[in-house]
Amino acid sequence: MGRWEPGARERLVVAAVDLFTEQGYDATTVAQIAERAGVTKSTFFRHFPDKRELLVAGQETLGRLLAEGIAEAPGDAGPMEAVAAGLERASTAMGPVSRELAPRLKAAVAASTELQERDALKSVSLAAAMTTALVARGVPDPLAALAGELGVLAFKRGYAAWSEGDRDAKDELAGHVLAALDELRAASASLG
Repeated sequence: MGRWEPGARERLVVAAVDLFTEQGYDATTVAQIAERAGVTKSTFFRHFPDKRELLVAGQETLGRLLAEGIAEAPGDAGPMEAVAAGLERASTAMGPVSRELAPRLKAAVAASTELQERDALKSVSLAAAMTTALVARGVPDPLAALAGELGVLAFKRGYAAWSEGDRDAKDELAGHVLAALDELRAASASLG
């Protein structure tokens, strides 16, 4: 087992998702994940505090990218345009590996209450990151919170469409996420 091999974090995530899919979350041990990834248990724990955290491996990066995109949106951009900039920036972090893992990850989450709870906490965290970035731009709190929640919903809907789409297509996540945001904006306008 290579102690300092590059890509250990990514291999751990792939191994965990595969094992969660094959035998269920509860039946999967950290030792099995480490073995499948070709690393030691101590390497696992250098990257993750426990197996549950594998689900949100990129959450901090995603939240940071969302906030950076919002902060860097043009000064005259409204809240939803700023959210769109954040979503577009964050979408760049998701590549072919994310697309490939998505159906298996979705199945693992659906089969585990613990993973469903962790996934819900991830959504709350991402909404908070967007809300905080919008408030920093001077957007009033209630409006920032609503825009942040719509941003999370758009990301989830766009990610689902992208990950369930044609694996051979060269389409990028950003197009799906921004289309979902447009749909949600139109739907919210009709709430009256």
